[in-house]
Amino acid sequence: MYKIAIINGPNLNLLGEREVDIYGNISFEDYLAKLENMHPDVQLSYYQSNVEGELVNHIHTCRETVDGIVFNGAGYTHTSVAIADAIAAIKPPVIEVHISNLYGREDYRKTSLTACNCVGIITGLGLNGYHLAIEHFKHILTSEAP
Repeated sequence: MYKIAIINGPNLNLLGEREVDIYGNISFEDYLAKLENMHPDVQLSYYQSNVEGELVNHIHTCRETVDGIVFNGAGYTHTSVAIADAIAAIKPPVIEVHISNLYGREDYRKTSLTACNCVGIITGLGLNGYHLAIEHFKHILTSEAP
């Protein structure tokens, strides 16, 4: 069984409540239950913080405990060298996920400081981006298995 961490950044604790026209009307906890049902062969862990340093610490914690990380840095995507460095410093691959289409939004959202240290980016596919990232991890981890 593969272990995949989902790590969400600031304001994503308000999914289902904030800007539902952009982010939808389901909480992440409710969506996580759906993900767990869709992927019974994967052990998912979930962490969310609004604090940059806590996200860095959690990424460090995952470095030897998971096979991959699905990461939505939210607003820190565009500003955090510290998170980008934390991703670069660990062995598990990271897929960056964004619920909204960053390239259809404000200009400052079109720059990701973290993307260069990730194996890929999924943006604009709603919460389904998390499912697709998990599917990709299952594919590459199975391909790498002896």
